[in-house]
Formats: sequence, structure tokens, C-alpha cells
Amino acid sequence: MTAQDTALPRSYEIRTYGCQMNVHDSERLAGLLEGAGYVRAPEGSDEADVVVFNTCAVRENADNRLYGNLGRLVPKKAERPGMQIAVGGCLAQKDRDTIIKRAPWVDVVFGTHNIGSLPVLLERARVADEAQVEIAESLETFPSTLPSRRESAYAAWVAISVGCNNTCTFCIVPALRGKEKDRRPGDVLAEVEALVAEGVVEVTLLGQNVNAYGSDIGDREAFGKLLRATGGVEGLERVRFTSPHPRDFTDDVIAAMAETPNVMHQLHMPLQSGSDRVLKAMRRSYRQDRYLGIIEKVRAAMPDAAITTDIIVGFPGETEEDFEQTLHVVREARFAQAFTFQYSKRPGTPAAEMDGQIPKAVVQERYERLVALQEEISWEENRKQVGRTLEVLVAEGEGRKDDATKRLSGRAPDNRLVHFERPAEEVRPGDMVTVEITYGAPHHLLAEKPPLAVRRTRAGDAWERRNSAPAKPAGVMLGLPTIGAPAVPQTPVAAGGCALD
Repeated sequence: MTAQDTALPRSYEIRTYGCQMNVHDSERLAGLLEGAGYVRAPEGSDEADVVVFNTCAVRENADNRLYGNLGRLVPKKAERPGMQIAVGGCLAQKDRDTIIKRAPWVDVVFGTHNIGSLPVLLERARVADEAQVEIAESLETFPSTLPSRRESAYAAWVAISVGCNNTCTFCIVPALRGKEKDRRPGDVLAEVEALVAEGVVEVTLLGQNVNAYGSDIGDREAFGKLLRATGGVEGLERVRFTSPHPRDFTDDVIAAMAETPNVMHQLHMPLQSGSDRVLKAMRRSYRQDRYLGIIEKVRAAMPDAAITTDIIVGFPGETEEDFEQTLHVVREARFAQAFTFQYSKRPGTPAAEMDGQIPKAVVQERYERLVALQEEISWEENRKQVGRTLEVLVAEGEGRKDDATKRLSGRAPDNRLVHFERPAEEVRPGDMVTVEITYGAPHHLLAEKPPLAVRRTRAGDAWERRNSAPAKPAGVMLGLPTIGAPAVPQTPVAAGGCALD
């Protein structure tokens, strides 16, 4: 028996880059490691026995950033015999053996399809004293069936599908995540019910193209039915989903959103471009009229809906006229928020080989004009919220840290960020407060008066139980761009989640 075998449990840290699906996967990786006897390393300790990188292949210079981060661990690993480094996620799926060649101090490389193998691979690497590389070509186990160590006590991601059947020319995700595979509705609802029993009050249904759900069985209305069924789970207060594809957005989904009380009036629907010609080059199977028609229907059914989007600037061949069409859609749609991306090449995508790559200076100038327009619209839309009374789900870790003693933060039903005065009575993440909005800034709403009401919830109780332990370790670091977008997201026009396609 070695000294390591008699020591304290080995600790771990997970560093997550990418989209919400990667966050979802990292929660499963944490659950697997804790099930295998590992414990989370205290936040900021820099002393984890196992460091796991859950990577993204969409970020600009993703590989250089990974190897830079790996390089910084070389002296740490030399000081601490037995320390292990694992690399998983989309970049691992894409680069495979390249990672070990460029960073031979890495112990484990695993792909998007076999995250459940991590504990075994770590142990195998320790026993064999050599790197283990295992990249499955197809999904072995649906990630949601694996144990989970969720980051939030009151909100949860619920994946309803993995993979993507689209062939967007800027996106490498389908090659790395595979074809779409749907979970059975009963399995999704069973997970939601279990989460609610644990105290969760908000779930977000997750998929690369979430509203393509049902393609496995040929039911175009399967997603709308799932929304209604999820909304019927007793005790669940908020249902969200991300990200739908305009191609698959059907009227029954709008009806389900409008008619199911706890399905939030919030829609994140990627536009990518307002130009029909560019959309065709992107292989986005909708056009401007179709997109704006969906927006019109959503607003007719839910006038209070907050609609957000993703936009790519400078796609190969984009002319000034094409860009003006994007600005036109932004003016017409009046997005509450937009996540804007400057196009850059992604190796392995058709767009990287297209003629008409746009000079960086032109892309930057267009990007700045788009941001300025969306900033103006976001501010105007947020000012319309002044005087409204909203119930806000108190959040953990959002808002400004310098005034945390005076203000707390949370999310309105439409997912807008709200800062509000701290009430005299105790309020916990997961509780609900009713506030009156007094100011609308471009990126948030402000309630400068004390809350009108505080509602303690089961979610707040769950948060309190989780945080009543003597120490609260933390080991998941997040850096979240958009999957399906070909560039590092620039500073978002407004705070909020990232899209998946």
C-alpha cells in the first residue's frame, strides 16, 4: 500500500469552456468523480490532485489557449507526484492523439461521447503510469443518465437531446457531437420530477437544436408536447429552453409557451445573419421573412416576451448590403439582448475555405455599428420595464460585488437581470422577491426601493442545506462562448446566457 493510498481522498477541479452543454457535461463529470471517491478542491487553492479541462472547439484559438493553460500546470505537476491532468470535450474529440503529442504530461484524453469513462481512465493511467486516450465515435451513455454534482441548488439544466443534424458551414459541432439523439419523454420528465423533489424550481431544457426534438420518431410536435408536460410537473415554477432553430420553430411551440403558465416568455433564437444570401451560404434553412414572421407570431401571442439572439458579423462574402439587412432585422425584431460575434475561420468547416474572407478592419467596423445599434435598442426596451412589478428569482453570484451588502441580484421571468435593494428580512438564492422596477439600464434592470414581498421557497431551503456545511469547496470554472458560432463572443450587448446554435 502506498502513501497515496492511505492519504486523504484525492481532490479534483474542473475547468469548463464552451456552451451550456459543456456545463451540463461538467456537472456529470463532477458527479462521476465524487461517486468514485474524489472531493472538490477548495476554490482558489490551486492544489487539486486531478485537473480536468472540458474543452470547446468553437472558441477562437481554442487550442492555443488549452496548451497555454496546460503548460502552466507543468511546474505544479513536477512539484506534486501523483497529480493528474485530463482533457475532454469537443477539442479532445477533434484533436485526439495530438494533445498527448503536444502536451505529453497530460494523463487522460476523452471525448464528448464517453465522459462516463473518466474515473476508470484516471485509475488506469495511475496504475499503468502512461497516458490513456479513449475517444468513442458514438454516444455510449446519454450524459443525463450519469450522476451529477449540480452547480445550483435551485436551477438545473435538463438535456433532452444531444448532437445536431444540421450542416451549417461555420460550425464544427455536428462532427464532434454527432447526429441528433433524443431522450425519451418519460426519462426527461422523470429527471425533472427528481430535480423538483430536491428543491429545484427552474429547469432549462437543453439541446443543440432543442426544438428539433422528436426527429428520431418523426413527431414535429414532440417539443411542444414536452414543454406542456414539463410545465405540468407540480412544484416547478419556471421552464426555459435553449436554443431553438428557426427552421424547426412551429406554431404549436408558440402555443405551448403562451398557454403553459410556468413556461417563461423568453426566447433565445439565433439569427446569425439578416441577409438571405448569407443565410444560404451558411446553410441556414430559413430566410429573413421566415425569421421575422416567427418574431411577429411570438409577440402576438406573448406581447411581454423578451427575445434574444446570436449574430455573426463578417461571414465570408458578406457585402455592405448584406450587413445592412442584418441591421434591418435587428431594428425590426427589437431584441432584448444580442450576442454578437466577429467571424473567424474554424479549421474543418466549409466556411474556412470559402472565397471572400472579409478583412479584419471591415469586420471590426461593422461589428461596432451593430453593437451600437443593439445597445440603443436594449436600453430602450429596458426603459419600458420601468414601473412594472416583477417576481425575481434570487440568484447566486450575479451582480456587482462592490455593493453586495446593499443589493442582491436575480432573474425576472423573461430572464432579464435585476438588481434590487437588499430587504430587511433574510433572503436566500432560490427565494423569490417581488420588486418594482425603477430604472432600466442597457444590460440590467434596477429596483431601488425595498422589495414589495419576499417569498421563501423550497429552492431557498435547498440552497441553505447545501451551504450549511463547514466549508463550501468549488471546482468548476466556467468560460462560456456560444457553440455553433465561429468566433469568440465579443462583449455581449446585454448580460445573459449563451446560445447553442
